Amino acid sequence: MADFIIETKELKKRYGKFEAVNGLSLEVPAGSIYGFVGPNGAGKTTTMRMLTTLTRPSSGEAWVAGHSVAGEPRAVRRAIGYMPDEFGVYDDMRAWEYLDFFAACYDIPEANRKKLIDDLLELVDLSHRRDDMVDKLSRGMKQRLSLARTLAHDPAVLILDEPASGLDPRARVEIRELLVELARMGKTIFFSSHILADVSEICSHIGIIEGGKMVAQGSMADMRAQLIPHRELMVIVRDQESAEQVKSLVGDVQGVVQVEILEPKGGRSRVRIDFTGDDEGVAAINQKLSSSGVAIMGFTEETKDLEAMFMRVTKGVVT
Repeated sequence: MADFIIETKELKKRYGKFEAVNGLSLEVPAGSIYGFVGPNGAGKTTTMRMLTTLTRPSSGEAWVAGHSVAGEPRAVRRAIGYMPDEFGVYDDMRAWEYLDFFAACYDIPEANRKKLIDDLLELVDLSHRRDDMVDKLSRGMKQRLSLARTLAHDPAVLILDEPASGLDPRARVEIRELLVELARMGKTIFFSSHILADVSEICSHIGIIEGGKMVAQGSMADMRAQLIPHRELMVIVRDQESAEQVKSLVGDVQGVVQVEILEPKGGRSRVRIDFTGDDEGVAAINQKLSSSGVAIMGFTEETKDLEAMFMRVTKGVVT
C-alpha cells in the first residue's frame, strides 16, 4: 500500500439489490494524474463518495494517504480536497469571501488567510475577479474557484468529479492546464471524466470502470500496449497495383502480423500493416518500401487514442 496514495480492495456499495460498485480494486500511485473513466452509471461518483467518506462502503476496504476510509474518516478528510460534480459555490459571496469561508472551516488562522486567498486566486487566475460576486462569474470561473477551494488546507490528494463537465473548449483547456500545474506542485490528481480527450491529454494513469467493476487500469503506456498490442502503419500508394506490391514486400517481414489493402480514399490506395516491432523495425519497413521502386505517397503510424481503448474493453458508450 506504501506505493499507492489511494487504494481499494474489493470495494462494494449496494442500494437494496442494486450493486453500484461491485468488488472494485484500484491503485493510484502518489504524484500521478489518474483518470477514472466509464459509461454513465458505471459507479464513478459512488466510488468517489466512498473515497471521500461521504458514503459508507457496504463491504471491502479503502485507504487514502495511508488512512482507512472507514476507520479514520477525519484523517482522510484532512488529506483530500474534494470537488463534486456540482459547483458547491455560494452566489451571495464575493470570490475572496468564498475562499475565506472554507479556509476558516479548516481552522486556518485569520492572520494567515489573506495571503492564502491571494495565492489561491493567483493560482487559478482569478485575482482580477476577487471582489466579484460568485453569481457574476462564468461557469469556467466558478469551476476554477471551486478547485481553489479544495486547495485551502493544502491537501495531498485532489478527488475531482467531472471537473471539466459543461465547460466550453477554452475553459476545458484552462482546467486541464491547472491540473497539470497542480501535479507539478506534488499533488495527486484523481478525477472522473466522460470527456476522453481530456483524460488522454494529461493523465499518467487511467482506470476504466463498467458495471461497478474495474475492467482495466494502469499507466497510459502500459494500457495502450495491453489493449492495442499492434502498431498500425498506414501506407498510401498511387493505385491498386502498387498496394499489391506493398503487401507482397512486407508480408514476410518479422513482426508483421497482418497486411490489409483498404478501400481507396481520396483517389489513393491504402495499405494497413499491423506490426509488433519497435521503432527501428518501423524505419526498416519504410526503407524497404522506399528502395523497392514503389511510388509511396505517404507512410504514417496511426495513433491509437483513448476512445479506441475504451471501446475495446467496455460494452457501453460514452455520452
